[in-house]
Amino acid sequence: MAEPSGGPDGQGFELPLLLFVGFRTLIDGVHAELAAQGHPNMRPAYGFAMQAIGRDGATASELGRRLGISKQAAGKTVDRLERLGYAERVDDQTDARRKVVRLTPRGIDSLVRSAAIFEDLRATWAKTLGTQRLRELEADLRTMAPTDGLSLDVAGWFGA
Repeated sequence: MAEPSGGPDGQGFELPLLLFVGFRTLIDGVHAELAAQGHPNMRPAYGFAMQAIGRDGATASELGRRLGISKQAAGKTVDRLERLGYAERVDDQTDARRKVVRLTPRGIDSLVRSAAIFEDLRATWAKTLGTQRLRELEADLRTMAPTDGLSLDVAGWFGA
């Protein structure tokens, strides 16, 4: 592995690593605090899935498309969310052949708590970096992010 340059203009490989470490710092912080607040089994994949389910619910196929994973993988995630009490499958009001995945009150509670924790973490970053610098960083990341959607299949990127 190449050595970091040590200068203000790092090497190309450093950018994704720094972005990933920043991401992990935020996600790990959220999950540590969620565990302390009564959600010890919450995992990042579950949070992404619950965001994709949303308040209106989703079928397993819709969930798979939203997350960029197979219907089978989405179904397994829903199975885990059901076992943990975060989601439930209910009959679709418009099509009796379909099941819709909905968040339970426990699932909604975990999302509400995680949103508040993210705000606290963001405030910490603002205190460290400065509010204006953080706003600029967020704007820069929005500029670089794709506008045509994003697959959240992070495990797939690493061959898992």
